[in-house]
Amino acid sequence: MLAHVLGVQRERLIAHPQTPVAPADQARFAALAARRHAGEPFAYLLGTREFYGRAFSVTPSVLVPRPETELLIDLALQEIAEQHAPRVLDLGTGSGCIAITLALERPDASVSAVDASGDALAVASANALALGARVELRPSDWYSAVADRFELIVANPPYIAAGDPHLAHLTHEPLQALTDHADGLDCLRAIIGAAKDFLAPGGCLMVEHGHDQAAAVRALCEAAGLIEVATVNDTAGIGRVCRARTLLDV
Repeated sequence: MLAHVLGVQRERLIAHPQTPVAPADQARFAALAARRHAGEPFAYLLGTREFYGRAFSVTPSVLVPRPETELLIDLALQEIAEQHAPRVLDLGTGSGCIAITLALERPDASVSAVDASGDALAVASANALALGARVELRPSDWYSAVADRFELIVANPPYIAAGDPHLAHLTHEPLQALTDHADGLDCLRAIIGAAKDFLAPGGCLMVEHGHDQAAAVRALCEAAGLIEVATVNDTAGIGRVCRARTLLDV
């Protein structure tokens, strides 16, 4: 935080610990420290968070990107590795970290991203501009404003159940990006249940889910008529992403 306040690298502070701090900077640092003591995430204090090797601007209007979501990027890039100019849809884009990363990693892809929050779309738009990513952003409650079909649909939706004790520690992040205020599966039901209508033949759906939701999400995919349903574990061995596919003759 002090490096941020002074506008220098952390290494400079370590190398020059005797550097005096002006009273105005002391006050700014104290204000940030108080916010951090109250539980506000570092990303909101600094205004940025690294994701997949890039700095994304974040505000309290969007969820702070998590390292575990990088698994979704890895799997998505594997899925479209052999495809030419794949069409990709990111549902509930938030900061835009997923859509923008995929667009930058695969410049030939046609990437669309939607979010129901206008504030979130503003953050995503600013990130796309700053990072030079070509992403089509539009307001939409999941598929409500989507009319195309895609080779790949990805989503990291709200999946924390109402009453989950984890919510008590996430009070500074937008509640609508964390929980469905129900059993944690409502958003996943909506995304998975309608996926066949928006996937191209043989297209793939990938959704991030909670640590204890793997079996339930696989069941949702199977009930929706998707095939090749599988859970992929994160580096901690926890089921984190469900991957499924639609039939070739859709």
